[in-house]
Amino acid sequence: MPTGRNPLEHENVHRITLEGRQITLIGTAHVSRESIDLVEQVIDTEAPDTVCVELCQPRYEAIRQKEKWQETDIVKVIREKRASLLLSQLVMASLQRKISQKFNVIPGQEMLRAIDRGEAAGAQIVLADREIRITLLRTWRNMGFWSKVKFLPEVLISLFSTEEITEEEIEKLKRQDVLELALQTIGDKLPGLKTTLIDERDLYLAHSIGQAPGQRIVAVVGAGHVPGILAHLGQEIDIAALNEIPEKGRWARYAGWFFSLLIVGLFVAGFFYSGSQASLRMITWWALITASFSALGALILLAHPLTILAAALAAPITTLHPLLAAGWIAGLTEATFRKPQVRDFLALADDIVSVRGFFRNKITRLLLLVAVVNLTTSIGTFVSIPVILRLF
Repeated sequence: MPTGRNPLEHENVHRITLEGRQITLIGTAHVSRESIDLVEQVIDTEAPDTVCVELCQPRYEAIRQKEKWQETDIVKVIREKRASLLLSQLVMASLQRKISQKFNVIPGQEMLRAIDRGEAAGAQIVLADREIRITLLRTWRNMGFWSKVKFLPEVLISLFSTEEITEEEIEKLKRQDVLELALQTIGDKLPGLKTTLIDERDLYLAHSIGQAPGQRIVAVVGAGHVPGILAHLGQEIDIAALNEIPEKGRWARYAGWFFSLLIVGLFVAGFFYSGSQASLRMITWWALITASFSALGALILLAHPLTILAAALAAPITTLHPLLAAGWIAGLTEATFRKPQVRDFLALADDIVSVRGFFRNKITRLLLLVAVVNLTTSIGTFVSIPVILRLF
C-alpha cells in the first residue's frame, strides 16, 4: 500500500454505521503481506473498542499454540469416531503449511496481527467465526448419500495428487480462507458445500460483528465474506439454528440396519430355497471378499501384520453391523502395536506437508488407515453382493 495513503480509503475497507456505532470492515487476502499492513494501519488509525476476527477458538489455538497437537489422545479420537474429522483438519493444516512455506506468510497471520494490535490498543477481542467442528459436522450431515460416498476418495485424491500449490489455488486464496479452499478443492463436484462453508458463515459473521460490544468496531475477515456480511449486517439472524448439528435423517438412521437385515435375509433365503450348502457358500464368499478388501486397505498403509489380520477378521462382522466399522478396529489395533510417540506429534507440522511425511508419521498414517480400511471394506461389500446373488 502506498506510503501516506489513508488506510480507511483503501478499496478493501468498508465503513458502516449501524445503530449509532461505527463498524469498519476489512476484507483481507490471506496470503498477502499488504493485508497484514492494512490491518495494522486501520486499527492504529481507528483505535477501536472491539476487534472482531474471522477465527473460532479452536482455529485460533491451532495457529497460536503449535504444541496443542501433543495433547491429542489418538486412541480416544478413534473410539469416539472422530478420526475422519481430525483427518479433515490435518488436510487443511497441510494446505496451510504448504502455503506458508511458499509465501513465507502464514495464512491467518493478519488475524493474529489484528488480535495483537487490538490488545495493544486495549480493545476487546471477539472471535467471530463459527466453530470449525460445527461447520464440518453440518457440512457432513447435510450431504446426500452419494455425496458422502464421493467425499472420502476426493479427500485422498486431493492429498496425494500433488504436493504443490497451484496458481489457481493461490488466486482463490485472495478471495477466501484456507477452510473454504481446502474443502472446495476437495468438493468442487459437491455444490452443496457452499451453503455451510460460505453462506452460513456469512450470516454467522454478520451476527457476531453486529452484536459486538463498543461504539467503534473493526472487523477483519476474508475478502470473500465481505459481500455476504454487508448484505446481512443488522438483520435478525437465528444464530441457534446456525449452531445446530442436524440429526441423522430417518433413512440414514435405519439404512444400515435395513442393509444388514437384507444380507442376512439372503443367507437365510439361500438356506431354504437352495439348501444349506448354497447358504454356506454365500456366507463363505461374503466373508472372503469383505475380509480381503479390508485387509488390502490395511496392507496399502503398510500396517502391522496383526492389524491386517484384525481388519480381515473384523470385516465380515462389521459389514453386517451398522454401529461397527473395520477401520476403527484396524486403527485401535495399530495404535496398540505402533502407538504414536511424542516425536510424531513434534514432527506433525512438517510431516503433513508431503505425501511421504503423511505415511511416515504414525499419527497421520493411523488416521489414513482408519479411512482407507473403511473405504476398501465398503467397496468389498458392494463387490460381494452380486457374487452371493449368483449363488442364490
